[in-house]
Amino acid sequence: MAAQTNLAQTVQLAFYHPDHKDVLYSFDLPQEQMQFTGMPTDVLEPAIQDEHQYPIVILADSRPVGFFILHNSETRIEYTDNETALLLRAFSVNNADQGKGYAKQALLQLKDFVQQSFPQVEEIVLAVNMRNLAARQVYLKTGFLDEGRTRMGAIGPQHVLVMPIF
Repeated sequence: MAAQTNLAQTVQLAFYHPDHKDVLYSFDLPQEQMQFTGMPTDVLEPAIQDEHQYPIVILADSRPVGFFILHNSETRIEYTDNETALLLRAFSVNNADQGKGYAKQALLQLKDFVQQSFPQVEEIVLAVNMRNLAARQVYLKTGFLDEGRTRMGAIGPQHVLVMPIF
């Protein structure tokens, strides 16, 4: 339990800042993971330009180790009917930082981060490829629920998972 507490103190979620860019752009993922997510080099600039997208950085001891984007754009309609939902996309942790609990800790902090930053939001929704079993397990262990909804993604069927915010 002490290790989990220490990790919770070192891992933080923060809105993207230009100081994070160089580290984010150096992220590396194994080929089998790259098919399931958007790399910061591909998705960061479009997100910065879109007022409905919020790039979020996972920090460990103030160093970027992970990244994702929260959307409140119309794109979320593909995943949920809830107009107060945020869509989570492009979640990744740099290969060199995987296996250290950063993804799990970030996702455990997500609900509080959203409640503080987006008080009107009632749920977070995401889609995870059915072949991406490891990611699905982490999402389910950190508060996302599988309500049995699926959708077809660019590279195959996806589970739609929801984290209620209340």
